[in-house]
Amino acid sequence: MRKNEKSTSAKQDDVIDTSYLETLMGYNARRAALTIIGVFLKRMAAYELRPVDFSVLSLVMHNPGITSRQLCTALGILPPNLVGMVSQLEKRGLISREPHPSDGRAMGLHLTSKGKHLMEQAEVTAKELEMAATDKLTSSERKTLIRLLQKIYLQAPIAG
Repeated sequence: MRKNEKSTSAKQDDVIDTSYLETLMGYNARRAALTIIGVFLKRMAAYELRPVDFSVLSLVMHNPGITSRQLCTALGILPPNLVGMVSQLEKRGLISREPHPSDGRAMGLHLTSKGKHLMEQAEVTAKELEMAATDKLTSSERKTLIRLLQKIYLQAPIAG
C-alpha cells in the first residue's frame, strides 16, 4: 500500500456515522447550545459571568424589583441554588435587595449602577457572540429558530 492510500484509509476509519443522532432534536439542540456556550464562556470571562449569572442579572435588569421566587420560576432554578448566587452577586456590588412594594415579606432585586453598567456591556457582547455563532443563518432563520425552540421549552412538560 502506498503512503497516500494508507492515509486515505486511515481517514475513512476516522469517519464516524452520526446520521441517526442527527435525526434527534435533543442531539442537534445540545450540539448547537454547546457551540454557543463555548464562545459565551470565553467572552463572558471578561465580566466574570457564568451563563446563569448572566441570566439572573439580565432578568433583574429588565425586571427591576423581581423577587427570588420569580427568578427561580423564570429560570427553572431551585431556591437553594439561587440563594448563594444572589449573595455572590450582591457581594460583587452588582445587585441590591430592597423591600418589595406590594409584598411585605419579599425582597425585590435591583441592579446597582455598577451592575447596570456591567450588564449593558455584557448584553452587547452576548448579542455579538450570538450573531457570530449563527452567522450562517439569515435574520429570518434566526427568528424562526428561536420561535421553534421556544415552542418546545415553553410548552407543557412532556409526560415521563
